[in-house]
Amino acid sequence: VQPNNYSTFYDDQRQNWSIMFESEKAAMDFSKQVCIAKCNSSPVLESVLYQDLVLGEGQGVEGGDSLEIAYTGWLFQNNGLGQVFDSNVNKDKLLRLKLGSGKVIKGWEEGMMGMKKGGRRYLIIPPAWAYGTQGVAGRVPPDSTLVFEVEVRRVKLGKESSGSDGQSVSSRDSAAPSPVPNSDGFSAD
Repeated sequence: VQPNNYSTFYDDQRQNWSIMFESEKAAMDFSKQVCIAKCNSSPVLESVLYQDLVLGEGQGVEGGDSLEIAYTGWLFQNNGLGQVFDSNVNKDKLLRLKLGSGKVIKGWEEGMMGMKKGGRRYLIIPPAWAYGTQGVAGRVPPDSTLVFEVEVRRVKLGKESSGSDGQSVSSRDSAAPSPVPNSDGFSAD
């Protein structure tokens, strides 16, 4: 996913393609379908699949950073989106969480690493990284794969990454070249 509604991808011949979409919504919808297709084409989902929808700005978050998040969660059913089981999108309160504190499901901790302020990401989370065999009574059946769309609205960096003058100093600021294969959760195949 690139700024200004661009996406770039590699095909099975390692040929690089770019697509420009007419709107941010069209670009996001395409990226969501790519993520769902990836999930459906893997024999067993063993870790979190994620796909950026909007990149956001600033530096990527890591453990110890505090985030405020808007999210919607769906059950993954019949190879696609099932019913919404949780959302705070139309509510007044954002979800506040500290990455790495273990207060949310493991799939979130893993899937949000590297997100930036204003970024949106699609996460598909297998049961072992979500609510497992327990589920959540009345909302999430046991052994459910979950899909989340998460948006980082605010970021407060953990203590260790700001200098004495309050300026952020961190090894995370090193600029990587923009379209790096594999940096978006896609494996080389």
